[in-house]
Formats: sequence, C-alpha cells, structure tokens
Amino acid sequence: MGDRNLGAEILDGINEIKQFKKGKLALRTHELSEPSPPKEIRLKLHTSQSAFAGLMGVSVRTLQDWEQGRREPQGPAVALLRIAEQHPEVFNQLHQSTAYRLGWIRIM
Repeated sequence: MGDRNLGAEILDGINEIKQFKKGKLALRTHELSEPSPPKEIRLKLHTSQSAFAGLMGVSVRTLQDWEQGRREPQGPAVALLRIAEQHPEVFNQLHQSTAYRLGWIRIM
C-alpha cells in the first residue's frame, strides 16, 4: 500500500463528481466488449460442458441453454465469460486445482 493517501483519493473523487454535476468535467468511462459466445470460449479452454458449468457456477442445463441460444448469460456470468476469454489461464488454473482436489489428477 505504501505511499497512497486514500483519504485524499476519496476527496479527489468527490470533487470530480461535484465538477461533473456542474457540467465542468467529463468523467472517464470505459466500454467493455461483449464476450464471445459461451460455447466458443468453452471450446478454446478445452473443457467439457460439465467442467465449464462448474467453473462458471451454473448448472449444465443453463450452460446448454446459453450454447443453444435459448437464454443469454446475465450479470456476473457475463463478467466471468469475459474473464475466461481474456484470461484463460485463470480458468485453466481453477480447473486443474479442482481436478486435483477431487482426485481426478494426481501430481507425482
């Protein structure tokens, strides 16, 4: 944490909000791209529907609905899909640690 002055950062943020409300400042915004379709992400990660659904915290049926276009991922699921696509190493690491914990793989 070191040299950060959180109080000053908070006050700066409040002042920026006040200036924005008065029309004197344009706030910085970032547009997030939509993730690729869930099936495409899952196939790039080389995981089964069951494993990918488990990593996403959804049922296999929900994942199948997404992949077949019957439903669209919402809220946190979209964020997780974005992470899976942009940082696949995170999901690969989770998948490996889960497989190890469940005894599917053993490290010799």
